[in-house]
Amino acid sequence: MQSRLEQAAALGQKDKGPAFISIINEVISRPDQSTVAEDIQALVGFVVNQDSSVGLVVGRQVLSELVRIIGEGTISDPEIRKRVVQETIDIVQPKIVSYEEQISTLRFQLADIYENEEEWSDAARVLMGIQLDSNQRSLPDGEKMRVYVRIVRLLLEDEDSVQAESYFNRAQLLVHSTTDKETLLQFKLCQARISDYSRKFLEAASRYHELSFIADIDEEERRHMLMAAVTAAVLAPAGPNRSRVLASLYRDERAAEISTYNILSKMFLDHILRPAEIKEFEGTLKPHQLAKIAISSNDRVATSTNDEEIENHSDPPISTRTAPTTVLDRAVMEHNLLASSKIYNNITFRGLGALLDLTPGAAENMARKMIEQGRLRGTIDQVDKLIWFEGNREEDDAQGKAGGLGEVEDAEDTGAPFTKRWDAQIRVTAANVESIVQHLTERGLIRVPVQA
Repeated sequence: MQSRLEQAAALGQKDKGPAFISIINEVISRPDQSTVAEDIQALVGFVVNQDSSVGLVVGRQVLSELVRIIGEGTISDPEIRKRVVQETIDIVQPKIVSYEEQISTLRFQLADIYENEEEWSDAARVLMGIQLDSNQRSLPDGEKMRVYVRIVRLLLEDEDSVQAESYFNRAQLLVHSTTDKETLLQFKLCQARISDYSRKFLEAASRYHELSFIADIDEEERRHMLMAAVTAAVLAPAGPNRSRVLASLYRDERAAEISTYNILSKMFLDHILRPAEIKEFEGTLKPHQLAKIAISSNDRVATSTNDEEIENHSDPPISTRTAPTTVLDRAVMEHNLLASSKIYNNITFRGLGALLDLTPGAAENMARKMIEQGRLRGTIDQVDKLIWFEGNREEDDAQGKAGGLGEVEDAEDTGAPFTKRWDAQIRVTAANVESIVQHLTERGLIRVPVQA
């Protein structure tokens, strides 16, 4: 091989290129391809490194033809093809200034090979090596964005969300530069997945749900988007914002067909979730959604202090857990706390701890944080060890007018919140009883006695 390369280099300048190209064709067309990689490696090394006898113009011509031949799939064996591409890149990389276009094309080919083999991180690293902003070769912004989005997608396949987010930020700066539907859809999907990996579950749920309506996406893929939206909404922090997202998903007619509809309906209707339902839902989660969460030092101190004040040595603790351990744990506990506020007027710290499977101090700490963040309406009475929940006043008023009593005059403001709450409960109960009596009378199930 070496003597043939030297003979080709000794030809005239116009004949050198065709001579080297004919050697390439001959090597690749051999029936026995066991030595193809070694011979191509020798040819590329000779052409690239022998500047004095070959020249840059001939080198580019030969390398461009080799890239074209490889891209056409002339080398049938995938392992040999991958080796040829890898070794060619390694040889030419030190002279990237002279052969930048050829190296970039080879990197795209190698990324395709790795992606077909599901080697996501390797494919992403190969694409990262492409110089998109060099002085020698300028790519349009739309092409740069396409490459960045592909890198993000590959990194997310291996759950490398940190590095994926840095390349997503680059793509976000160029999103205005393209009108290609496929690229924009991949960008939106990457955006939703990064929010999911970053535990911004409310944002992820909204984006997944939006994607599930796009007709250009396959029906099965849209169903997966809807399931991802439900999962993200369930894992989101309990509160008014999550309730709005849950309402949007619950009213989607397609939601009834997915496997997680049961937990979605219970979340939306503020039903308390049971361990068996949680265990079933846990089996549908991805590894990053089962990530462990660490309790902060402030919460640890607050919990231990509260437990020391609350615990009565004559009563053994119901639970020894001081905090949720996973993202799902926290979401379920916060939901059950919010659901209990719809059932009870007040609850003791110990009772709430039993409901949430936490120590009383940890239960109080969770309620305190939710009240501080505006996700739970209530007050904490640390003297009596009680949490008082505040109901929705507008809802109570509406229910008070629903039983045929008409407009109920507001009671005198005595300034006593518990008295006012008791009066409101009596009003609601009387209205509900009146409504039931009316329905029974209309159906002829009861008779009103006629006075003589």
